[in-house]
Amino acid sequence: MTAARQALGRGAEEQAAGWYVAHGYEVLDRNWRCRDGEIDLVLAQRRRRLIVVCEVKARRSERFGTALEAVGFHKQQRLRRLAARWLCERGREAGIRGVNVRFDVATWQDGTFSVLENAF
Repeated sequence: MTAARQALGRGAEEQAAGWYVAHGYEVLDRNWRCRDGEIDLVLAQRRRRLIVVCEVKARRSERFGTALEAVGFHKQQRLRRLAARWLCERGREAGIRGVNVRFDVATWQDGTFSVLENAF
């Protein structure tokens, strides 16, 4: 991956994290990794007992499809498995039990940022 693509991705993740914080969420984890993959952002809205797993996608154009289209069925399945693993490993540390989990997709494409809540 080129440095420019890495910078684009980091910028989109920063923008997404900022959006969530501005909307009352707490960032619990960023770029959490295990042998099975990575979760870009894990957030909490404690008063609603809600954990949000957010996949962030950035694209300069639609040449290879939209950023949202990049989160297909297999990626969704992987994120579900990773979320379960995160809750088992990190949720206990954070004192998180009995919460709802929501999966969002944050996209940056052609200079436009958006968050699709409850994407899948």
